[in-house]
Amino acid sequence: MTITNQTSLRASLPRGLHARWRGLRMAAAVALVGVALAGCTGEQFQKGYILPPGALEQIPIGASQDQVLIVMGTPSTVATLDGEVFYYISQRSERPVAFMNQKVVDQRVIAIYFDKNRRVRRLANYGLQDGKIFDFISRTTTTSGQEMNYLTPLFKLLSFN
Repeated sequence: MTITNQTSLRASLPRGLHARWRGLRMAAAVALVGVALAGCTGEQFQKGYILPPGALEQIPIGASQDQVLIVMGTPSTVATLDGEVFYYISQRSERPVAFMNQKVVDQRVIAIYFDKNRRVRRLANYGLQDGKIFDFISRTTTTSGQEMNYLTPLFKLLSFN
């Protein structure tokens, strides 16, 4: 009797191991496919200045330069156009699938203009709309002048990845 029980135990053991290995191989294959597909998902990239939520609303006309620095932080660059101007430059790009080239989705230049007394004279949030530099605060397109001469090269510089 013990011989038949041992024989049936031995006969069933390889089948159980075979089923387990098959299950493990199937789980490994599913995990491998999941990892491969996860590598193909899109990505977003933020370069430059990240505007804190509600930051521009905290800067009223007439605020001091120190107040601007506290709220916004150090500017990306500074210019002197009839007073000082702080520029905060950012670019957002994405790629739908890994290993593809990035596509620029949005690029912004936030400009804060100061008068001779270092008080905020004007705010601007420049971006591209229909291929032209557009101020999203005043809802106007800049056309000429010192300001345009400074902004145009900034946007051309930003257009490269």
